[in-house]
Amino acid sequence: MFKAIIIDDEPLGRALIATLLEAHESIEIVATCTDGFDGFKAIQQYQPDLIFLDVQMPRLSGFEMLELLDQPPTVIFTTAFDQYAMEAFESQAIDYLLKPISKDRFDKAIEKWLRTAGQNPEINSLPSLPISPSTAYSQRIVVKDRGAIRIIPASEIHYIEAADDYIRIVTADGTFLKKQTLGNLERSLDPQQFVRVHRSYLIPVSQISKIEPYEKESHIARLQCGATALVSKNGMSRLKEVLGW
Repeated sequence: MFKAIIIDDEPLGRALIATLLEAHESIEIVATCTDGFDGFKAIQQYQPDLIFLDVQMPRLSGFEMLELLDQPPTVIFTTAFDQYAMEAFESQAIDYLLKPISKDRFDKAIEKWLRTAGQNPEINSLPSLPISPSTAYSQRIVVKDRGAIRIIPASEIHYIEAADDYIRIVTADGTFLKKQTLGNLERSLDPQQFVRVHRSYLIPVSQISKIEPYEKESHIARLQCGATALVSKNGMSRLKEVLGW
């Protein structure tokens, strides 16, 4: 018997998936959750084989919840928005179901998962979808802080620095580590607010107090928090474009 968790803030969405799963006797629903916070706790408790995950939810989105999991279970996304398909592709979801979900489409997703159960789903297993461009950038970063979940508003970030397989997010409240690449985080933040000034630094434009020449064609950005960040030649070009210099 496989264990499944449904995570969706809409009662009708949860009920529909539960009803569609009745035809699949090898899958048992061990929990239903209304947001990413409850979903995160349920996954830790039940260790499911499969989760049905909505994207847009209050408190914690589906993608933010997945970022907090060290070993996430197999995911089938269930959402009304096609613009998140690329992020689902990157998260190695087994499938991406657009609401309203038909029984035939749902059954095909389950059959696909059952064929790969116990294996790592291939990234290219997602169906071809017409992906709409998304202009909604994240205004926060979610991290695990001593076992708790902390939401850091983008406006409170002093700078972000690469640290091997992690990133260091520096704020007035302290420094927080998150297992994510700087490039991946950069794509989620507004490029008019955050600029990748160096391969190791991503800084908010609002934090810059002064930019000074350094070695050769590089510079140093002095930040309002008192820290400094290296600015490469390419980083300086990006800054000039954003600042209109």
